[in-house]
Amino acid sequence: MTETEKDPRWARIVARDRTADGQFWYSVATTGVYCRPSCPSRGCNPKNVAFHDSLEAAMATGFRPCKRCNPEGVPREAANARLVEQACRRIEHSEEMPSLGALAATVGLSKSHFHRLFKAETGLTPRAYAAGRRAGRFREHLANGQSVTEAMYDAGFNSSGRLYEQANGMLGMTPTRYRAGGVDEEIRFAVGQSSLGAILVASSAKGVVAILIGDDPEALARDLQDRFPKARLVGGDRDYEDLVARIVGAVETPALGLNLPLDIRGTAFQQRVWQALREIPAGATVTYSDIASRIDAPRSVRAVASACASNAIAIAIPCHRVVRRDGSPSGYAWGVERKRRLLDIEASARLAIGAAGAEQRSSR
Repeated sequence: MTETEKDPRWARIVARDRTADGQFWYSVATTGVYCRPSCPSRGCNPKNVAFHDSLEAAMATGFRPCKRCNPEGVPREAANARLVEQACRRIEHSEEMPSLGALAATVGLSKSHFHRLFKAETGLTPRAYAAGRRAGRFREHLANGQSVTEAMYDAGFNSSGRLYEQANGMLGMTPTRYRAGGVDEEIRFAVGQSSLGAILVASSAKGVVAILIGDDPEALARDLQDRFPKARLVGGDRDYEDLVARIVGAVETPALGLNLPLDIRGTAFQQRVWQALREIPAGATVTYSDIASRIDAPRSVRAVASACASNAIAIAIPCHRVVRRDGSPSGYAWGVERKRRLLDIEASARLAIGAAGAEQRSSR
């Protein structure tokens, strides 16, 4: 290991750590450039790297500033983020969705470049972002007491047909019922016990809306009431308790799997993240960066973490399978220890299945 590799600053360069920008700079003798730590350029040989504690010291080498990371000015990533923010503000303040060409012209980019940049920064296309903002305005107007028709036009919907086509995805129910706060929506629920503690399962007519885990069943019931304050909560019958038993069984024996109808309520971005989570097999783990890449939003790692934290359907939407880059468990809405326990159970089950398969093959 070289002296450069022993220096903790080298690890931050390898990680392209943006938080290190401004703390130090580095130069590369073979290319004759100096860079900021987050530079996205191809990796360099540590033998050719020198560290500098100030920009002046880096400039004093006589090397030229890197064109990709712009060490003397605003980082390209930050500049791109400002352009996307500018476009977002225009979308938010426009009554009609601006065309892609108009948005691109606003920030001085070509349509194709702007579209790629916007999706990389936000995780959404400009049109999907605009639809999300419009849905948010619609919900806000309904919550403020406007009629469905008033809220529809104020939010930018041009027809009731288009509104009702999208209502379930935006609200999880009809606009009229949402305006009433979900009054008369029936939520069935029941509580089971597992090695993780109490598990509360709740369902609407469409499917499971919540799987909550905790120590106190009464606290879980209060949590459910807080999530659906105007719905009618109805205790599940024996058939529904069988559903809870299936979910408990999937916790203890992951090989059983879960194929449940879900009533997933969230933003377009959250739903993309949650769908990606459902595709992670039991016994496997991924990082937040992996999920961001899978949904074509590599720069939206924090938004991915936020979507994981907002997940209300534990186990069936397995946010516990997302870990830090070093493999250690990160936060979990129902406790990090439960996350570790779930991962241990699934890892052991996967090893057992692999061993059984190997034994079966050797006996043939």
